[in-house]
Amino acid sequence: MRIAQIAPLWERVPPPAYGGTELVVSLLTDELVRRGHEVTLFATADSVTLAKLEPGAPQPLRLMEATPQEEQIYNALQLSKVYERANDFDIIHSHIDFSAFPYANLVKTPTVHTTHGIVPAWVEPIYIKNRHQNFVSISNSQRRDDLDLNYIATVYNGIDPDAHLFHPQPDNSPYLAFLGRISPEKGPHLAIEIAKRAGWHLKIAGKVDRADREFFEREIAPLIDGKQIEFLGEADRAQKSEIMGGAVATLFPITWREPFGLVMTESMACGTPVIAMALGSAPEVIVHGKTGFLCQSVDECVAALARISEIDRRTCRQHVEQHFSVQAMVDGYEAVYRRVLATSFSRNGRSETPIIAA
Repeated sequence: MRIAQIAPLWERVPPPAYGGTELVVSLLTDELVRRGHEVTLFATADSVTLAKLEPGAPQPLRLMEATPQEEQIYNALQLSKVYERANDFDIIHSHIDFSAFPYANLVKTPTVHTTHGIVPAWVEPIYIKNRHQNFVSISNSQRRDDLDLNYIATVYNGIDPDAHLFHPQPDNSPYLAFLGRISPEKGPHLAIEIAKRAGWHLKIAGKVDRADREFFEREIAPLIDGKQIEFLGEADRAQKSEIMGGAVATLFPITWREPFGLVMTESMACGTPVIAMALGSAPEVIVHGKTGFLCQSVDECVAALARISEIDRRTCRQHVEQHFSVQAMVDGYEAVYRRVLATSFSRNGRSETPIIAA
């Protein structure tokens, strides 16, 4: 197949450190190339990929400190470049949410939209207007069935387990880990509360976006003592693997309906169980009592720490290998592409079962 992948311009593909969507796009794109597909990646100019790269911005907009207005302009320029070439592709796969909707309506080449976040109320009208387009959810909990969107499938985000060193035992000096954006919805303040109440050493690694700087300075920084509560800054992929792999458990005390949460799968790939709030996708990713614990409160998270020795770290790794690998993800997207193309061919009166070259 001739496939266009549209990545967000906020971060490089793959991201050097934090960037869940960009990492997923990178893994998906490169595996599609390995499987013999002709893939064009529309992303920042510094992206690294096996596909043909079409730059949409000279560098990540985050590093450029682009204003919202500048971000809109770069996104529009990138989408114009994609859809002016629509006839060059069998299918277009967008990872930038609603921005691509109007463009997709103007061409015959079908577009698949993976919505990587939550659909907030203020954008519901544009989703409703475009409910006929082809949507993929990254978890069942993320779906907005109340909007009657045309969901083709749920395809869980995949990771490369081999990129995460398995740790059969945690470090000799026990600690807990928290990784992710330092923002209210990710729950770093709750992770600190859990660690303090349980008397555990906590290592925190993550980036602080401009929008979350006030939260960090007000709620997190005063609690960092460099001893029990340690802040390591933004970690790259190797550092993340080392931090999570050496931990007794990774804390995931989210306060929102997390659409997926790569941290959970990355931690389990390292062998480290996850203690999470049972919100969003967490119940779909974690097997309660087998690869971690699903909790309803901080009290339950603290109590779960007393049971963490019940978890077999090898089981955590195997769970990811079986359900959340790159191969499983790309199998899912290939099936989506073929289903969408079959429907598109049928509507155009060409064939009910087209032959699609790999």
